[in-house]
Amino acid sequence: MPLPYYLSCAAILLFGIQAFLAREKAWGIPACAVLATTIAWYIMDAIYNDYSVYIVGIGLKALNMAWWQVFIFVCAYGIITPFIHSSINRKLLGNKSFVIGCYKHRYLDSPQVQHNIDQTAKALLFAWGTLMLIALYQVGGQALNLFAPYLSGVKADPWSRNRLGAGFDALISFASYIQLIMTAGFGVIFAVAKNPRTRTMAGIVCLLAFPPYLFDRTRNTMLSTMVPGLLAWVFFRLRGPLYLKLGVLASAFLSVNFWLTTVMISRNEGKSVATVLSENKKREKKEGSTHEGLNMFEELGWINLFIESGYYKPNMGSRYFAEIVNPIPRALWKNKPLIGIDYAIARGQGDTGDDGLVTATISTGMIGQGVVNFGGFFGPIAAATLMALWTAILARQDLLSRHELGRLLLYVSGLILTFNIGRDITLLVLYPFFFGLGMLWVWKTLRGGSLQEGAFIRRATKELRK
Repeated sequence: MPLPYYLSCAAILLFGIQAFLAREKAWGIPACAVLATTIAWYIMDAIYNDYSVYIVGIGLKALNMAWWQVFIFVCAYGIITPFIHSSINRKLLGNKSFVIGCYKHRYLDSPQVQHNIDQTAKALLFAWGTLMLIALYQVGGQALNLFAPYLSGVKADPWSRNRLGAGFDALISFASYIQLIMTAGFGVIFAVAKNPRTRTMAGIVCLLAFPPYLFDRTRNTMLSTMVPGLLAWVFFRLRGPLYLKLGVLASAFLSVNFWLTTVMISRNEGKSVATVLSENKKREKKEGSTHEGLNMFEELGWINLFIESGYYKPNMGSRYFAEIVNPIPRALWKNKPLIGIDYAIARGQGDTGDDGLVTATISTGMIGQGVVNFGGFFGPIAAATLMALWTAILARQDLLSRHELGRLLLYVSGLILTFNIGRDITLLVLYPFFFGLGMLWVWKTLRGGSLQEGAFIRRATKELRK
């Protein structure tokens, strides 16, 4: 491996230690998640995939440039993050991480907190039930296909739409993102609630809500819905030493790895996950499959090769602009820019639809996305700034969770979404989080405001001291 590879590893280690030491300040854990995402999508790419193939296809020069860009990204992120956090969360800097308090002092066991979990669960149940009535209407009453595709063999998607969207298809997308964040929320509630009625209710909803994602062929939504509940159970509910929790997570990782491999087989062969599982015995003697798509470093290498050869030029922020205006319905802006279309065409990965429009089908990676926007030096810094901003947003949810418990659900879900935006920093992945934030604001407004912070802390502290 070239020198910048080892420098990148050293920088990740250095800033990882810095982030871990800052865990009580709320930004440390999200920062660790960002650095872990960098390892998964970039550092591990060179190990997991065949690096020699990259050398032959892309060339050493472009690959070395890519490693320098990874190094610039890590250094910029590690330096910028504390300052952005201090700027955005200035009024909350005196507070300590509520999440760490839940882990160390079991704040969630407080009767006051459990009462709020019960109230949150009731509100979520009402919203989810209303949404599912609409979903049942959308699929013509096919409840089995909607809630139990593993039995029917057919998955009904109540929120399906055209790829580009037309009219007010944004409303359909809105419903799908709301369903996703509520599903993840029920997983977290099931993990942390102590009230038997609340746990039973959340468990029943999980049994109904998880299968459409679990037996789908989209890794992003699988991880976003089910992993938050797992993390909440391991760190907030499971009693035992840290090595036990890490062992449980390792076992869960192996299970997820098996499941995602099965998903990749189903995607490649055009079969449902359930069908692939039923054929699993026939595959035992077959070579093991690997996860496709874990190659964002390779994509970064291609980006550098195209820029160096003059085949592609950085678009000076056009792609970021397309991401920002994406929430605007196409009915209001017919010629709204498409996300990443120029690079998709350069890579030969664009699909031309019946209407003659080309839609992008390729991810550049969070660092590569910065490079296609602003070039090899300023691009990684731009990407690092966006990830630092996301870190500060997650830290804010942590700091406010002590008196708005719904933010804890958003925080845990956001940690998982951090891994998903390693493929692209895009609202298409983050919509569930921001729609959930909007739902929390509406609920808080209807209830006449959030809990009083001082009274909440005093009651919780008093219970813990008992």
